[in-house]
Parts: sequence; C-alpha cells; structure tokens
Amino acid sequence: MSPTEAKETATKREIQIEIPADEVARQTDSLIQKYQKMARLPGFRRGHVPPSIIRQRFSEEIKTDVVEALIPRYFRAETERLGMHPISQPRVTDLHLQAGEPLRFKAAFEVLPEINIEGYKELRGDKPDITVSDADVDQALSDLRERHASFNPVEGRALAEGDFAQVSLDGTPKSGEGQPVHMDEILVEIGGKNTMPEFTENLRGADIGDERTFDVSYPQDAQDQRLAGKIFNYTVKVQAIKQKSLPELNEEFVKKLGDFASLDDVRTRIREDIEAERKHEAEHAAKEKLMNELIRRNEFEVPEVMIENQIDTRLERGLRALAAQGLTAEQMKKMDFQRLRGGQREQAIHDVKASLLLEKVAEKEDIQVSDQELDREVESLARQTKQTAEAVRARLTRDGGLDRIRIRLRNEKALDFLYHQSA
Repeated sequence: MSPTEAKETATKREIQIEIPADEVARQTDSLIQKYQKMARLPGFRRGHVPPSIIRQRFSEEIKTDVVEALIPRYFRAETERLGMHPISQPRVTDLHLQAGEPLRFKAAFEVLPEINIEGYKELRGDKPDITVSDADVDQALSDLRERHASFNPVEGRALAEGDFAQVSLDGTPKSGEGQPVHMDEILVEIGGKNTMPEFTENLRGADIGDERTFDVSYPQDAQDQRLAGKIFNYTVKVQAIKQKSLPELNEEFVKKLGDFASLDDVRTRIREDIEAERKHEAEHAAKEKLMNELIRRNEFEVPEVMIENQIDTRLERGLRALAAQGLTAEQMKKMDFQRLRGGQREQAIHDVKASLLLEKVAEKEDIQVSDQELDREVESLARQTKQTAEAVRARLTRDGGLDRIRIRLRNEKALDFLYHQSA
C-alpha cells in the first residue's frame, strides 16, 4: 500500500489510499471466475463463457464489485496503520480505477476529538436544604382524599357549579385536519380549574339526557398534542349528574391506604416521600448545572455524525411520545422534519459534549461498571419488557446494546462522582 497523506481538523480526517495494481488484477480475475460460473449468455453453455466476453459484458458490474471488495478492506488497514479510529463511514472521492493501474481514492471520515478535560475537580454544586412543612403534608393528604373520592348520583335538578357531569362526547377538528375525539364515559367538573371554560358554560344548567353542541378552542401549549392550537366541535350528551364525596380522615381511610397503624403514620410516610422527591429534584438540577459549567470550561468540536445520531435519538423518543398520545403515522408524515431536526440540534450538541466529558472523567478517576451492575440493568429491562433476562441479553449483545448500557451506567457514575466531590 502506498504512503498516504492525512489532512486534519479537530474531528475530520482525509486520507489518500493507493491499492497496488496486482491486487486489483487478482480481485478482478477472481470476480470474472465467479461471473463465469453464473453467467447465462446466448451461444455459450453455462460456465463456459470466455473471460474476455465476461470482462466486456459485465465491465461496470465487475468494477463496482472490485471497489466494494477492496476499498473497505484497505481503508480499515490504512486507518489502523495510522492509528486512527473512524467513528463515521468514509466518504470516498477522487476514485481512479483503470485496467492495469493501481486503484486510487480519497476517504474522508470523522474521529473523536482530543479532549484534555480541565477544571472538573474545582466544580461546586448546589446542596440546598430540603424542608417539608406541615402545610405540604396537609396538601398531599388532601390530594390523597381527592384520589379516593366517590361520586354519588344526583337526581331532580340540573347541573350546577361544582357538580360532575358524566357524559359521552364526540369531537372533530373544525379545520378538517387532525384526529377525531370520542369518549363513551367521562366526568366533567362544572367550573373546575382544569375544565375548559366552554364545557362549563355549555353544560351548566343541562339535565340528564340533554345533548349540547359547541366549539372549544385549545391553546398552543395544550398537554394533548392532538388538541394543541386547534378548535374542536363537540357533541356532548349528559348521562348522569354526580357530586363528589371525599373520605373522612379516620381509621377506615387509613386502612385503605396500606399497612399504617394511624393517621400519624400516614403523615410521616407522606413527609418522607415528599422529602425524597425534593432531594431527587434538587440533585437533578444541581447535576444539570454542574454539566453546563463543565461544558463551558471545556470547549471542543463535536463530530457531525454524533450530533446527527443524537438528533435521531431525540426525535425517535419524541415521536414515540406523540404516538402514545394518539398521533397517527399519516399525521407524522405531514410534520416538517427538517425544521424539527434543526430545533433539536443545540440540545443534541450539549448531550454529546456531556457524554464525552463524562467518559473522560470516568477514565481519569478509573470509574468502572461491574458485571453485576450490568446484570441488574438487564434484569430490570427484562421485567419492563416481560421477557427473560437471557433473551434481553442476547438481543442487546447482537445489536451492541450492552456496550451502550455499560457506557450510560459509567457516565451516570461519573456524574454522581462530580456531584458528591463538589460538596
């Protein structure tokens, strides 16, 4: 193999490779023999077509096969010789392939940047004091009562403020674009803080059996993406009128909540749960600030292939969430994916930088993931997907998932290290 020349930026490389003419000839002859065995041409028995005819008849196909056979092999060998580690597929240019001559080409590809991580031991994270007031516990207890509320039928009068209308409804987007909404049985609180005003205005005063038709205009930030920014026309039929009844804070209610001896035990558990949740939220926010500061202190170029892969991951996650909310494949096809990709780019760069920096911290601090930790993660995935751990492990081994999980766990441990050493 001839000497090659490497042109470098922080993450981009381009090398020139020359494959000897005799190697090209050997590969060409081998392919001609293969074509001879398979070719069916008029006037020749199968397997007896002369090489000169094969070379002439299948010249373009043979050239393509030569290129596909030799370029990956020689590209891999040359990058190994130069100590390079490509993270993207090579983009081949300036391809020269003529009979009796060496095969020459240029290959452009990306590599990981050199990262000399600095300043991570000087990072200082927020460690706020976590407090839970009696008022917080009272509110959580009130929420528990709401979740255990019963709804009792009301007869002999129309719907009034504070009542719950049990209704069936059909809704269609007025623009004609979007998915219809149908519900057989749903409770609508008249005047409720989470009830769209149009439902309250049109159902207040209705009797059982009444049917009302009206429009509802949803804000752009509506939680259900099917409704966001749209006007829906609804036909709503009142099936029943109900009033909400909250359980008393007594021994019977305590027993419904679980293995508690008294209401004080319930309040203690609530306080502990709130404290644990707030600690988790505070730790998450502190870690996010630590990573932002670490990224600010360590500027480096991010390979384009890693950015694009992270954008793919983020979009796939977002589309799965939209599908779970009812967005159809046809609706997804109408989305402006180029704009969506552009909107994800800045966060994708942040994600990749964070991952690469955490890998460097893990290297510096010799942070490892044990086989036992990996096994626990596989078993957790198995429980979530209702498969055997062996089946999950086999699938992850085939598609490289085990390595990705190990890297993720290692990065999480590195972030934990940063958080605790920043105290």
